[in-house]
Amino acid sequence: MTAHSSDSPFSPPGTAKAEKSAKPSRAKRAGPDFNRERQLIANGRRRVAGVDEAGRGPLAGPVTAAAVILDPDDIPDGLDDSKALKASRREALFAEILAKAWVAVSFASPAEIDRLNIRGATLLAMRRAVAALETTPDHALIDGRDVPPGLVCEAAAVIGGDAASQSIAAASIVAKVLRDRLMRRACLAFPGYGFSQHMGYGTAAHLEAIARLGPSPLHRMSFSPLKQALLPLPAQSGERQRRRHSSR
Repeated sequence: MTAHSSDSPFSPPGTAKAEKSAKPSRAKRAGPDFNRERQLIANGRRRVAGVDEAGRGPLAGPVTAAAVILDPDDIPDGLDDSKALKASRREALFAEILAKAWVAVSFASPAEIDRLNIRGATLLAMRRAVAALETTPDHALIDGRDVPPGLVCEAAAVIGGDAASQSIAAASIVAKVLRDRLMRRACLAFPGYGFSQHMGYGTAAHLEAIARLGPSPLHRMSFSPLKQALLPLPAQSGERQRRRHSSR
């Protein structure tokens, strides 16, 4: 999935008593900026991609990665870590990001997560997202501690990047919105688990559903408590579930 910006140079008072009893106000968090990107652009890296993921922690569903190259002259207002935004604000920013930036999204499936572990699968999804961009970036800013191996460009890891870099923040919004949409659709394909409510995370209701229905093909069998068999799964229910889902 890609989008371009047509204007982009890339083609795309009180008493002492009152003061004493008043609670100190919290300083407002500054939010992400475009400083890293502008420095890279000044050094000749004209296309800088921000890369982030959504869905590392759930018990079910894929891990989703997004790569976003923002237009330095047309950055959407209000970009922030997706977790700091209300769902309605994420959706509005998502649409604006698609209209103004180069965007690509990729996934690593539950099977790939079980085979590679969540770290390896996340890095795989990130590499796929960067490679899927319509234009090859000159540099990528990766949220977290690790740079995915085999990227098509040079890159740097940015710990807490979704709260520091606007490009990474944009990627976090895209990844979160699309993964949530996917899990809401999964709720229709695999009813009973409540995916549209918890998005695959290990809530009490989700754990109860797994104990009652057995795991679905979307569940990550390498994750606790599924891996450690800590749930009282009904005998052979998991296999029955898989056969039932595959026969649809």
